[in-house]
Amino acid sequence: MVTGRTVVNMNEDPRAFRRRRIEAGLSQTDLAEKAGVSKSHLSDVENGRAGFSPKNLKAIAEALGCEIRDLLHPEPAASTSMSAA
Repeated sequence: MVTGRTVVNMNEDPRAFRRRRIEAGLSQTDLAEKAGVSKSHLSDVENGRAGFSPKNLKAIAEALGCEIRDLLHPEPAASTSMSAA
């Protein structure tokens, strides 16, 4: 029997996901254990090769102490403009 599985696409900016984990002071192993996901899947997400189901994404957000939207929509990078003198 095949069941449907929704996976959130984290490929928009996997670096933002990694940044949140590092800012929280957690290794991949620590975060995986805290959220109940595999370290290999967490690594795949951080490297843009996979996504999380909504259930696992919620567990990751809780483990990081942030909202799901913080993982999906990272703060935009500061833009700089250069003008000719």
